Amino acid sequence: MERRNQTSVSEFRLLALTEDPEMQPILFSLFLSIYLVTVLGNLLIMLAVTSDSHLHTPMYFFLANLSFTDICFSTTTIPKMLVNLQAEIQSITYVECLTQAGFVLVFASLESFLLSIMAYDRYVAICHPLRYTTIMNPHFCCLLILLSWLISLGDALLHGLMLLQLSFCTNLEIPYFFCEVVQVIKVACSDTLINNIVLYFAAGILGAAPFSGIIFSYKKIVSSILRMPSAGGKYKAFSTCGSHLSVVSLFYGTAFGAYISSTFTRSSRETAVASVMYTVVTPMMNPFIYSLRNRDMKGALRNIIRGMPALQ
Repeated sequence: MERRNQTSVSEFRLLALTEDPEMQPILFSLFLSIYLVTVLGNLLIMLAVTSDSHLHTPMYFFLANLSFTDICFSTTTIPKMLVNLQAEIQSITYVECLTQAGFVLVFASLESFLLSIMAYDRYVAICHPLRYTTIMNPHFCCLLILLSWLISLGDALLHGLMLLQLSFCTNLEIPYFFCEVVQVIKVACSDTLINNIVLYFAAGILGAAPFSGIIFSYKKIVSSILRMPSAGGKYKAFSTCGSHLSVVSLFYGTAFGAYISSTFTRSSRETAVASVMYTVVTPMMNPFIYSLRNRDMKGALRNIIRGMPALQ
């Protein structure tokens, strides 16, 4: 098989969303609608949190950061998918591919960290309510966000630098709708042992650690709630965790589904469709989950909508 150095690679070919020309306008409209709903919904969440003084709490501060992450996550993948739907050749340049793969890694890791931080916030609020304002002070909250960004960016930078050292063959087809680090490594011709070791080690640490933190937090939360004497107190405590649990289930459920699909399914299209669920659908659903299940958020959004005519 012919081999080429990475500096001579000009572009990669991505998997086409559909081979049917009649389906392309439908899919274009669908993904465009999803992207607009995602951006608008998450922007409304951010606007509600910043404009309503009742939402100036650590929980909603983390939620605003999660919404920002979801906007960036969707922007990393969907616009290129829309461009390719209008093009005859599903391609992406070498630089664009590595950049996209890096940003996908950054925002996926960041979302995982934020969900873990939000679980810890609920743990402190329910299990240590008298110490909540002391523990979750603004300085500590900002430090958690900063550390999440630094770790996510450092992980993506490490993988990006290692990808630059790889050589690629003439077969540069990535069986995904977007570039992902794992898929880029698979099409390389040079030895990828070190890349795979670092990749799975980092995924184990950065993926398992936040998820373990979520499990630990909710184990303590459930234990604390069950010891509450009143049914009203139990319901109120559970209701404050409902939205977060829904988002955690959606994110980790779709990500785990994509992993299972890539491991046990030979069809690249089925695997790619599974990956779209956590990169496209999850960021769109998060604003609906939080706005529909949270009374304070619904009130803040209503105030924003009522204030729109006055602004005009």
